[in-house]
Amino acid sequence: MLPPSLLMPLMRRLDPETAHDLSLTALRLGLAGADTTPDDPILETQAFGRTLKNPIGLAAGFDKNAAAVNGLGRLGFGFVEAGTVTLRPQPGNPKPRLFRLTEDKAVINRMGFNNEGLDVFLENLERVDRRRVVLGANVGINKEGADPERDYPTLVNAVSPHADYITINISSPNTPGLRDLQSEQRLAAILSGISSPKPVFVKIAPDLSEDGLEAVISVAVQHGVTGLIISNTTIARPATLKSPFRGETGGLSGAPLFAPSTAMLARAYKLAGGRLMFIGAGGISAPEDALAKILAGASLVQLYTGFAYQGPALLPKLKTGLAVLLRTLGFANVAQAVGAGT
Repeated sequence: MLPPSLLMPLMRRLDPETAHDLSLTALRLGLAGADTTPDDPILETQAFGRTLKNPIGLAAGFDKNAAAVNGLGRLGFGFVEAGTVTLRPQPGNPKPRLFRLTEDKAVINRMGFNNEGLDVFLENLERVDRRRVVLGANVGINKEGADPERDYPTLVNAVSPHADYITINISSPNTPGLRDLQSEQRLAAILSGISSPKPVFVKIAPDLSEDGLEAVISVAVQHGVTGLIISNTTIARPATLKSPFRGETGGLSGAPLFAPSTAMLARAYKLAGGRLMFIGAGGISAPEDALAKILAGASLVQLYTGFAYQGPALLPKLKTGLAVLLRTLGFANVAQAVGAGT
């Protein structure tokens, strides 16, 4: 197996979805290596009733079927979120549906919840070494024939025994009507049917209005949700985008998402007033980015696009740099830094 420093440039020459599939295969087969360096103790974090070695997780979407969770866990993530899984298998949207915006350090995807369905997902979850991997399960609804008020509780009940936390995905822009479920009435109807012994999070879009964000927080608190993941991809297209793929339909992630998602995180942290826990996602590719999310109110952070571009080498860079930054600012641990910048 080639080292990541040589492998990543080769992977970037491939079609993005082909490269992604090859990466998952390598991880599933244990060919992607392992990070054996102990994490700095300052990064140790308590969440989901578990002790995490660090607050840096992998976001949902990378391993939709939970096929490579053990391999991903060996790379040094503090936690791994698998999915999004739907009740029934579905192929997703027509290809091409994944685009690298290299000039912008970004990605546009319109995958459409392509996955092998709940039965395969559960079989794969049973193979996860839960002693070594802190695991989240991200659930969504099928494009056709879905009943959100029925399907989300069914999915949560099914995955709860196998995961440390569950994420309700109501914010992908690639399933028609899904983001409408962020409305106060629809979200309340979904959450009222969910009862789980595990922490439940709701993943929201960065394109929510200020009133919409306030409503989501109110409903989440009312229904005993543990926290929010801020944020999913954006349908906005900043004028600064340079890539020829900038006009493609789908959700934009990566560097252009960092500022708006972090601003929304800070607003949400203030609105929640300590009643919710936040996981910050969107545009993290350097230690300073991870710290900014934590200072804005995130107890944990998640990677996707930065990991897709930089590969496993990003993790030790983030962890080492974050530990240095925390000490430089006088924090004894991650928890002390949460929300300190708001």
